[in-house]
Amino acid sequence: MTFWQSLIDAARLLLTGYPELWRVIGLTMQVTGSALAISAVVGIPVGAAIALSRFPGRHLLVTVLYTGMGLPPVVVGLAVYLFLSRRGPLGGLDWLFTPPAMIVAQAIIAFPLVAGLTMAGIEGVDPDLRLQLRSLGASQAQVVRALLVEARGGVLAALLAGFGGIISEVGAAMLVGGNIAGQTRVLSTAIVLETRQGEFALAVAMGGVLLGLAFGVNALLLGLERRPNWRTGR
Repeated sequence: MTFWQSLIDAARLLLTGYPELWRVIGLTMQVTGSALAISAVVGIPVGAAIALSRFPGRHLLVTVLYTGMGLPPVVVGLAVYLFLSRRGPLGGLDWLFTPPAMIVAQAIIAFPLVAGLTMAGIEGVDPDLRLQLRSLGASQAQVVRALLVEARGGVLAALLAGFGGIISEVGAAMLVGGNIAGQTRVLSTAIVLETRQGEFALAVAMGGVLLGLAFGVNALLLGLERRPNWRTGR
């Protein structure tokens, strides 16, 4: 099959609504969206806390966090696999080869990216702003909220990095999900499988959807970042 014929067949699959393709897309958004939400709920407060605190061992913690930003996904997948296997500490959950296992693995992958870049974003805010807010009688929660708004570019970059790191991830998803049709097959793992089976049209269609999803989410978050600043109106 030629390259152009693969593109034509891929477009036909997308336009005709190939059922398996849409099931894979739906599961991809469910797993990736859940993992990103979890990593954001945990990672943003952790990143803010580290940026605004000084305590013994902070340098070591920051080093560990930055190391986690480059952690190979397949290593995360292996660790989650061992924890969720029948003989593992969490084997009783019976999550292995299910979407929850994939969500856990992807959330672990995204967490250091979200936390580390949030921390860096807040540390880049003018230190005088914190003093000004304190002098105006702002509570700690109000200070943190104001700093997060001021550093919203860094926070959104953290979310973009987390999303990009997990939506295209293959190794961990394969290990803990098993790439089971109709149950744990997501776009990244399905592309690998269809390519190996010679189903290039379907693989190209899924690749196009994957790129489209990444572009759409990035455009949405960047659009939010360009909204006027609450303090300056710019």
